[in-house]
Amino acid sequence: MIVRLDAYRIFYEVAKNRSFSEAAKSLYMTQPAVSQAIMNLERELDTRLFTRTSKGVNLTNDGRLLYEYVSSAINLISAGERKLAESRDLLTGEMKIGVGDTISRYYLLPYLEIFHKSSPNINLKIINRTTMELCAMLKSGEIDIAVCNLPVKDSALCVRKCIDIHDIFVCGEKYRYLCSSPVEPEELAKLPLIFLERKSNSRQYVEKYLASKGIKIQPEIELGSHDLLLEFAKYNFGVSCVIEEFSAEYLNSGQLYKIELTEEIPKRAIGFCYLKSVPLSNAARKFVSITQGEL
Repeated sequence: MIVRLDAYRIFYEVAKNRSFSEAAKSLYMTQPAVSQAIMNLERELDTRLFTRTSKGVNLTNDGRLLYEYVSSAINLISAGERKLAESRDLLTGEMKIGVGDTISRYYLLPYLEIFHKSSPNINLKIINRTTMELCAMLKSGEIDIAVCNLPVKDSALCVRKCIDIHDIFVCGEKYRYLCSSPVEPEELAKLPLIFLERKSNSRQYVEKYLASKGIKIQPEIELGSHDLLLEFAKYNFGVSCVIEEFSAEYLNSGQLYKIELTEEIPKRAIGFCYLKSVPLSNAARKFVSITQGEL
């Protein structure tokens, strides 16, 4: 750009008001400063922009041509500033949240409802992926924030815990006899096991824990969702590894039974992940605060 943007703003105000003095008032400048700025602009553009009259100033042909573009640019800048202010005040904007199906259904939905009611003009875009895929999407800028199964160890990401969760084994009526006394972890390997697919962070966590006890599992059935784990156990296909907090409806209603182990699987957590190098938007900060009970 040949000249500074503020020179075009001065030109815009003079053309709009048809007066150097009125432009000076609206810009909180002196009239000589406005006149000098216009002279410098005309010199830079090598053309005359205004003709002086007894009643003020009029645009020349070149001035009118330039004004069409400058007025559009100034109005667009003003609109951008308004949109930015609205975004800061959560009046408009978009928030992209990455989350797994299970966490979305059993944890996130109530908080999404609260956020949507308080900030209805923020467009929510929910993207369902595995934890590993969500971390990659964060680093590529495809999503603003993710709710993941922890642990997540990535030096590029900040992690903020939401709640603790517990991995347990459940069964239907056919295997209810297993609930009569605590089961040794090594006995699990002898049962028909139902697990999530191998790429699941939840599956990997439990598998790693059992491996530390020298127990290698070979599930008979691998499924793509937590809901299917519950249903397959309910219909006696085997013993499912599920998250206790997300299975309360089945356990409380007696559709499934928790198998007590002699040694419980250590608790883990779900939490927010986001890039260290990029500050959270106001919308994302508000959403995190809602889930933490800070609002």
